[in-house]
Amino acid sequence: MSSPFDPSSDPLADILAATAHRAGKVILDIYNSDFAVAAKDDKSPVTEADGAGETVILEALSVAFPDIPVIAEEAVSAGQVPDIGNRFFLVDPLDGTREFIKRNGEFTVNIGLVDNGVPVAGVVYAPAIDMLLVADEAGARETAISVETGLSSVDWRAVSARPAPASGVTVVASRSHRDADTDAFLADIDVSEIRSAGSSLKFCLVARGDADLYPRFGPTMEWDTAAGDAILRRAGGTVTDTDGNPFRYGKTAAGYRNPGFIARGKAG
Repeated sequence: MSSPFDPSSDPLADILAATAHRAGKVILDIYNSDFAVAAKDDKSPVTEADGAGETVILEALSVAFPDIPVIAEEAVSAGQVPDIGNRFFLVDPLDGTREFIKRNGEFTVNIGLVDNGVPVAGVVYAPAIDMLLVADEAGARETAISVETGLSSVDWRAVSARPAPASGVTVVASRSHRDADTDAFLADIDVSEIRSAGSSLKFCLVARGDADLYPRFGPTMEWDTAAGDAILRRAGGTVTDTDGNPFRYGKTAAGYRNPGFIARGKAG
């Protein structure tokens, strides 16, 4: 996986990686500027970077995959919700807007591909910390890449979740959205360490074998989770709802809202 973005060919992971990388450059330019912060109707923060990154992604996907609908966070917020079939993209151009505003670097560009309710491919790019992970049928892999680096010049490393230890698991939890339900869940688990992280980086930490468990009981949307979920599953991990059922996508009746979930590494 070393070719640059080329919509005339169809290497899925290449296109997703290059599209996220391109959006990350636009987003990072704004991150390094004196940007303004506004509020959506639901009171969540939004910046110029959210819309600018999404524009880059939607344009690229429309060229490379014109027949696959895209559910994208900012478009949905504006009332633009296309009909979907079994196969569709979920896009969060700037996951972790609060982390972006805090300038702690823990925000990501997320693009996930869903097929029959399951995330089968995705990319998560954290441009401020030079980390990009991608997943497809070949598995999950990562590279260190700045916004100025060409994808053709990077080295890729396979990513694999680790089996949970018999005792003393490492848990990753939301930096900005930790809640009482999460604390209650963790009270019944032998935890050796709790690491905080923003955005979909939490999925990535489990996928890389840096953590064992990521519980989330607070509200999320499908575009928040699909890309990271795809990477974790391709790395050998699992994502279920809090009752242990398979975690599914395409919940149109729920407005693409997720229930709580538990992301885990490999079974021991």
